[in-house]
Amino acid sequence: MAPRGWEQHRAAVDRLVASYAAVPSGAKVRLAKTTSNLFRPRARTAVAGLDVSGLNGVIAIDPAAATADVQGMCTYEDLVAETLPHGLIPLVVPQLRTITLGGAVTGLGIESTSFRNGFPHESVLELDVLTGAGNLLTVRPGDELFDAFPNSYGSLGYATRVQIGLERVPAYARLRHIRLADHDELTEVLGSVVGSGTHGGAAVDAIDGVAFAPDEIYLTLATWTGEPGPVSDYTGQAIFYRSLQQRTTDWLTLHDYLWRWDTDWFWCSRAFGAQHPVVRRLWPKRWRRSDVYHRLVGLDRRFGVLDRLDRRAGRPARERVIQDVEVPLERLAEFLTWFDRHAGMRPVWICPVVAKGTSSGGRWPLYPMEPGRIWVNLGFWGTVQVGPDAPDAPMNRAIEAKVLELGGHKSLYSEAFFDRATFDRLYNGAHLAAVKAKHDPDNRLTTLYDKAVRRR
Repeated sequence: MAPRGWEQHRAAVDRLVASYAAVPSGAKVRLAKTTSNLFRPRARTAVAGLDVSGLNGVIAIDPAAATADVQGMCTYEDLVAETLPHGLIPLVVPQLRTITLGGAVTGLGIESTSFRNGFPHESVLELDVLTGAGNLLTVRPGDELFDAFPNSYGSLGYATRVQIGLERVPAYARLRHIRLADHDELTEVLGSVVGSGTHGGAAVDAIDGVAFAPDEIYLTLATWTGEPGPVSDYTGQAIFYRSLQQRTTDWLTLHDYLWRWDTDWFWCSRAFGAQHPVVRRLWPKRWRRSDVYHRLVGLDRRFGVLDRLDRRAGRPARERVIQDVEVPLERLAEFLTWFDRHAGMRPVWICPVVAKGTSSGGRWPLYPMEPGRIWVNLGFWGTVQVGPDAPDAPMNRAIEAKVLELGGHKSLYSEAFFDRATFDRLYNGAHLAAVKAKHDPDNRLTTLYDKAVRRR
């Protein structure tokens, strides 16, 4: 897909604004989109959908300035396809191909470069936002709406254009998989690598890891390189996360490194049999993608297939535990030890992040993570058999409580169970309400609490 240019972009924005104007006064509005990377189920509503057709591409790339103007519904897959031929990538590329720029900015994206570059919204230079009041505003770092946009999840408005900074990269990534013996060694090595940007005398451009067991933990250290090597391919029979246990070094093209997790949705494709050698050979490559698996999960939620199979087999009811949390580095071992004892889910994804903060160096208003401090994002996605209490989500609630006890944070892309007072305290509800009163005075956009907790 070639860059669309400014004329096409303006025409698409005009259609969006016209669709807003066509919604009856006072009626709720929502984007008319059919895909999502959110894991929290949402009730079906009759809310009018805004026309976002034509807002899913790249507008322009400036290779000299290393910047890109991108439409809000553009996926990272389509963005990278345009930037990589210029030797450029976004500073943070979330792991799944169909995450959109607008979604990563108004939500929270993270990846293996986040220890250097923070969150995706921290590389944004300028935003065009269609507010709940129907106004199209251009905002920049330091503006109240700009700073409140991250973690607002569309409760303040929708990004129509995102201007971001890009990073210059060579063609390949050289990987080192380092096995660690326990949570304490993990904490020590993470602190050293994040603090110095090196390990064993070699530069580290990206870092993440996988914990398979309390005594089997791997960190993958990636170094960008222009030197070609015998590159691996994890879009076929080989499975990336298993390679961490099978080899100490690896070589990938930059393109394949960015999407190394997408083919198998980390390890979650195994739930559909897609990692069985026979099934894998028969499963078309074009369907080995996170968005396909996401749709399959949606069908299971809709028809309760897994729950029915459990009941027939006499197994305890399952609770779906799909969470991303951040804990301070110094509390990492404590959380993982607790998690092993109470949840026992494996593998767990590990990714350090150091937030840059706002343009003034402060905390982002709606996700007040202390900038400059080392945090560790932990992702665990699956089910736990808990029995008849499953509908009350006891494991999810216990995880939330433990994260808060350790001074951590919880992403809202998955389900949340906080009461309103706790939610407002954690995510600065008073500030959000003040900004929303200015830019969505008639409450035409669904509130953040309704989206994240009430699933509306």
